[in-house]
Amino acid sequence: MKNDPVKILIVEDEMVIAANISLQLSELGYEVMGIVPRGEDALRHVADNRPDIVLMDINLKGKIDGIETARQLRSTYGTAIIYLTANADDDHFNRAKSTRPSAFISKPYKKRDLQRALELTIENMAHTDEPPFEAGKELVLEDRVFVRHNDKMVKVLLQDISYLEADRNYCRIFTQDQTYLLVGTLKKIEAVLPTKYFVRVHRSYIINLTHIDEVATSHLVIVNKLIPLNKAAKEELLMRLQML
Repeated sequence: MKNDPVKILIVEDEMVIAANISLQLSELGYEVMGIVPRGEDALRHVADNRPDIVLMDINLKGKIDGIETARQLRSTYGTAIIYLTANADDDHFNRAKSTRPSAFISKPYKKRDLQRALELTIENMAHTDEPPFEAGKELVLEDRVFVRHNDKMVKVLLQDISYLEADRNYCRIFTQDQTYLLVGTLKKIEAVLPTKYFVRVHRSYIINLTHIDEVATSHLVIVNKLIPLNKAAKEELLMRLQML
């Protein structure tokens, strides 16, 4: 598995500006999921594709402006919003602020401003305890977790995680071909992982049921790793496997 780039939707009705933003995002290593000119289009796009971040202009063609679009995206999906707009007057700013955006960038802007706003947004997405995250869910966002790797934040899909191993106040996340270090105790992370596929089998290990290769009397095997299995966990594990 390779690191998935952070996915961004651009909501901008000036196509020349949107194309320039898209080029800059690609150069920064992000994936542009699309460019839409209207708030109504943005709502449909996010419902179907769930981008990680939306870059939102305030003045849009259509029935709803960028602020109202952002409000609906935040309340329904908890989408991270970065406003990128020439409308930086107090009235627009105060309306926009009420939607709790991750950043507010005034046009014209520098590429470095955009880069820093995105990096801060991703960092906050991994650690915030505000909605869309329920209490204590600051590490996991829907079907993914953001972790720092090689000096940048990368997205790891939960379905790709084979197991997690405790390392004092940190956890190591293991996929088929990569290892990541995540801040937080195993107990804290266990509380936010979906219980359908993840189960704690030992004080130091949480495993993904769909990645198990072998179950023995006192251990199991995932990706050639022998993981200890206590008696109580084994009973639950076998029961859960039958339910998959």
